[in-house]
Amino acid sequence: MTERNKALALEVARKAVHTEMLALARMEETLGEAFVAAVETILSGSGKCIVTGMGKSGLVGRKIAATLASTGTPSFFLHPGEAFHGDLGMISKEDVVLALSYSGETDEVLKIVPFVHANGNRLVSMTGNPESTLAKNSDIHLDVAVKEEACILHLAPTTSTTAQMAMGDALAVALMRLRDFTSMDFARLHPGGSLGRRLLMTVGNVMHKENLPVVRPDCPAAEMIHTISKGGLGLIVICDGDRIEGIVTDGDIRRAMEQRQAEFFGIRATDIATRNPKTIRPEEKLIVAEKEMTRNKITSLLVTDGAEKLVGVIQIYDIKL
Repeated sequence: MTERNKALALEVARKAVHTEMLALARMEETLGEAFVAAVETILSGSGKCIVTGMGKSGLVGRKIAATLASTGTPSFFLHPGEAFHGDLGMISKEDVVLALSYSGETDEVLKIVPFVHANGNRLVSMTGNPESTLAKNSDIHLDVAVKEEACILHLAPTTSTTAQMAMGDALAVALMRLRDFTSMDFARLHPGGSLGRRLLMTVGNVMHKENLPVVRPDCPAAEMIHTISKGGLGLIVICDGDRIEGIVTDGDIRRAMEQRQAEFFGIRATDIATRNPKTIRPEEKLIVAEKEMTRNKITSLLVTDGAEKLVGVIQIYDIKL
């Protein structure tokens, strides 16, 4: 790409971002009673929030429905064309319908409006024209009008779809707050995600518990090196019977080798051990273990039972998997 074309690409891109930014700034200023009424309507409903839209608005609608569903508001997307050919049966009387059409005149969306009214559903619309057919036949209208599209021809839905997306996100997060939706609630709906794993799984689910690198207090240097290498955890645990005396990390060994040099192979495990290492119970959630390691600036915790007996080791890498 030539330098001229590089400059042109950046110029056009920056203008597009700026155009969409101005549209969102306008939306921020104009949010008002209609938005509050939409939130209240969805919040107080006993059914689902059914989102519908055609074309680009339909694609945005799918994302809005997915965001609502994953943040505590039961929701799904209904294709308006399919709805008119039998899928209207998916709408129950308790549901709220959220219809997206930037023009407010999309034929496929307008065709299902009579059914929505006859079925007794509340209809919330999201358009760029308050005087449109859809807006006038809605219980609540959310204005997502933009002055211009970011498209260089001012034709392709760009700024307008960004405005729709932002309005959908605003609805979702407002509903989250009013429902007191917590990170634990989020985790329950996302058990396969990283956050869900840390909030729902316990230390006992992932800890290392087989062939733990345990040595005696009088363990010599050569044996410490062998055990720490074989254990693969970067540490060894010093135990006197069932009592934990401390830990020695590979870093402790390297520092001892540098400082003691010729005397190194004459030391014992207790000579370089960290006393009173941090411990955690196996029933604690992974998120608790992560916070404990972060707070103490360490990468491992010893896992102990009610009698303070060693039952495992958990490391930050086990949590981040």
